[in-house]
Amino acid sequence: MGGRPRNEAELRALIDRVPMEGAPEALRTQFAELAGVQPKARSIERGGVECLAVGEGPEIVWFHGGGYVFGAPETHVLLAETLAAAGLRVILPRYRLAPEAPWPAMLEDALAVVAASGDVVLGGDSAGGHLALNVALRRSVLGLALVAPNTDRSGRSTTRARTSDAMNDDAGDAELARMAMPGIAPDHTDASPLLADLSGLPPLHLEAASTEILLDDSLMLAAGAARASVETHLHVTRGLFHMFPLWPDALPEGKAALGRLARFAADLHARAGNAG
Repeated sequence: MGGRPRNEAELRALIDRVPMEGAPEALRTQFAELAGVQPKARSIERGGVECLAVGEGPEIVWFHGGGYVFGAPETHVLLAETLAAAGLRVILPRYRLAPEAPWPAMLEDALAVVAASGDVVLGGDSAGGHLALNVALRRSVLGLALVAPNTDRSGRSTTRARTSDAMNDDAGDAELARMAMPGIAPDHTDASPLLADLSGLPPLHLEAASTEILLDDSLMLAAGAARASVETHLHVTRGLFHMFPLWPDALPEGKAALGRLARFAADLHARAGNAG
């Protein structure tokens, strides 16, 4: 696809060129530039929320990342197409963003989409993974397919202070949280779902990168879920950075991560007898 990085070196050069700083509108423009040119997708409505739909088959509702401040369904269409190649229909909700609509606005939108859906697997990257996890703590879904979700802001992480993550840093992540969840204590389960009762979660598959600041968020969630007898799968890709599956055309590892998530979702639908 024209205008997109073709390999890891070109992608890292793009990340270095795009600053990801400033006011929310600037962040949205910058992130769209990082995400790159995307395919077109069909617009639908689900539970009163506008969504994009990609592919045909059993559904996975995928919540885009961006710290609840930036990102959009349009920045994640290539990711959705890669998931859909496994025979899935991917729904990308346009949930409301902060600071214009802080938490729980995005949770309300997500719950509305899921309530209007049939049997679905929930997926999401970064803040979108946090959103999927919070939905699954409130209502029954088939499974959770997550890329490096934010799970803990209570100080348990040993990796948030790293400087090795090309796409994320602790100060920026904390500032997004202040915009998205004002007045919510870091140890509240809305902010830190790791601290919730995880025993009711559905099967869980987590993808993360070894150098990212949110690595511990995935490791601790996997451990907590496993201790709560939740079927848990975790794959950590060596050497890459936060949200790396957003570029499956430039990173074979990103395409492989999405393939694992798609197979997981398709298997859960098969177990449930959903043919699409």
